[in-house]
Amino acid sequence: MNSTADDILQGLDEAQRTAATTVHGPVRIIAGAGAGKTRTVTRRIAYACASGAWDPAGTLAVTFSVKAAAEMRSRLGRLGVGDAVRAATFHSAALSQLRHVWEDICDAPFPHVADDQEPRRLVDTALQRVCGGATNGEPADMLTVRDVQAEINWAKVSLIAPDDYQRVCAATHRRPPAGLDPQRFADVYLAYEQEKTARGLIDFDDILLIACHVLDEFDEAAESIRRSIRWLTVDEYQDVSPLQHRLMTLWLDDNRNVCVVGDPAQTIYSFAGASSYDLLAFADQFGKPAADVSLNTDYRSTPQIVAYANRVLAKSPVRQDYLRLTSARQDGARVAHTVYDTDADEARGVAGRLARLVRQGVNPADCAVLTRINAQQRAVCAALREAGLRYRVRRDAGWSGAGADLAEDAVARQALMDALAAGERPGSGGRDGAAGAGGVDGDGHGDGAGAGRGAVAALGAVTVSTVHASKGLEFRHVFVIGCSEGLMPYGSPAGGDALEEERRLMYVAVTRAEDSLHMSYARTKDGAGGRPRTVSRFL
Repeated sequence: MNSTADDILQGLDEAQRTAATTVHGPVRIIAGAGAGKTRTVTRRIAYACASGAWDPAGTLAVTFSVKAAAEMRSRLGRLGVGDAVRAATFHSAALSQLRHVWEDICDAPFPHVADDQEPRRLVDTALQRVCGGATNGEPADMLTVRDVQAEINWAKVSLIAPDDYQRVCAATHRRPPAGLDPQRFADVYLAYEQEKTARGLIDFDDILLIACHVLDEFDEAAESIRRSIRWLTVDEYQDVSPLQHRLMTLWLDDNRNVCVVGDPAQTIYSFAGASSYDLLAFADQFGKPAADVSLNTDYRSTPQIVAYANRVLAKSPVRQDYLRLTSARQDGARVAHTVYDTDADEARGVAGRLARLVRQGVNPADCAVLTRINAQQRAVCAALREAGLRYRVRRDAGWSGAGADLAEDAVARQALMDALAAGERPGSGGRDGAAGAGGVDGDGHGDGAGAGRGAVAALGAVTVSTVHASKGLEFRHVFVIGCSEGLMPYGSPAGGDALEEERRLMYVAVTRAEDSLHMSYARTKDGAGGRPRTVSRFL
C-alpha cells in the first residue's frame, strides 16, 4: 500500500475507515442522515483504486440523480481517481451498456427513447382505445393521464406485466387510479405498450427492462457487460425498485464485490416502487458481509436537532430497523414550536422570522421552508415577496419560480436522449423511480460538504421545497410548516405502511436542518370555521 492510499483515509472516523478499507466481498453501509455517506463511499472507491485492489476501469458506482452522480465524480476526481471510475445513474449506466453491445445482438437501429411528452400522449391514446365510449371520444384530463402514467411506471419498475396486474391488485388490495377497475387498467396498460411499440419507441424504464433482457438472453453480451463491472457500489440502496434490483443482480451474476449504502429511515419513495427490504435483507441475497457498518454519527446537525429526529422515529413499530443518531456538534438552539391561527398567519410568521435572520447576517440561501405538498407553497411565496425576500421553489418535479423553471427530471431525460443521439456515453440520468427531484448528498463532514445548496447559494434565495424534493439537501435554518394531522402525516392514515412512510418523511424533513429547526402549524386554513387542526402525532 502506498502513501497516496494512506492519505485518502485521513480524517475518517473509525466506522468510516472500516467501510473504506474493506474492499473485497459484499459490504453493507447503513448511513444515517449527516453521517458522511458520500465521503465514505468516495474514499472507499479511491482507496481501493489507489492501493491497487481495484482496477478503476472495472469500477461502477450507481446512484439516483444527476446531481448525486456529478458530485460523486467530482469528489473522485479530487481524490485522484480521474475519469476511469464510472459514476452514473442506473439508466445512464444501462444505456451506455446497451449502446456498446447493440450491434452485436440486433440488426435494427437502437429504439428511439421517448421524450417527456410522448408517453403522456400515448397514455391518452391508450385511454381512448380502451375507454373511448365512456368519454365520448374526448381526450382525458391531464390529472387522469398523469395518474395512469404513474401507475404504469409503478407496474413496470415493480416487474408487473399487464397480464399480472389484476392478480396483483387482488392479492394486495391495490386500487387503480382514475376510477378504473383492475382489468380495465390492465387493458389500458397493454394498449400503451402496443402504441409505444407500433411507433418504435421505448420509455425511460424500458432502458432498464431491455438491459435485463440482454443480460438474461445474450450470453456473450452479458459477459462483456459483466467484465466492465468487477466492483459495484450502489448508493441510496433503500430507494432501489424491483427492476433496479433485478438489473443489479444480473450485472453481478456470481460476483460478490458489491457495496450497498443506504438508510431505511429515509425510504420515502415507496409510492414509486422503492423499498428498504433489499437493504435490510442484504445478507440473504449476497451472503455474510465482509463488513456490515453503521454510520450513526451525525456531523451535520446540532444535538437538539438530532434528539428531535430520534424522537420522531422512537414510536415506530419497526424502530429496530432504524439507526439512532448521535451528534458530533456542540449544543445549539432548542427546536422551536409555533402554533398560528391560519395558514396565512403561519406563512407571514415564517417569513418574518426569515427576514430577522437575514437582517442578522444570515445568507437567505442557508434557509429553507419545507412543505408536505406543493399547494402549501403558494402562501409561503406570497409572504416572502411581502417581506422582500427572494426565493426558489423546489416542487416534486424540480426547481421552478424566481427565474429557475428547469425540472430536473426533464433535464435528465433530455441529457440521456442527447447522449443517445450523439452516440456518446452519457454521464448522468434522472432519479430512478421517484417523483421527487433529487439533490446531491451534502454530508456535513468536509470534502465538499454542503454542495447540495450550492446552486441556490449563488442566488441568495430562500428555498421553498416539498420534503420529498429536499431529500439529499441541507440548510443551516429549516422551517417545517403544516405540522398538523392531515398534512404531516398526510391524510392521517390509521396505521401500517402508509403511516410509516409519513413518519420517515417527517424524519427526512427534520434532518435537513443544521443549526436551527422551526416546527409550526395553523389551527385552521383561513379562520372561517370548520374543524380545528391538531398537532401532528409525530411531534
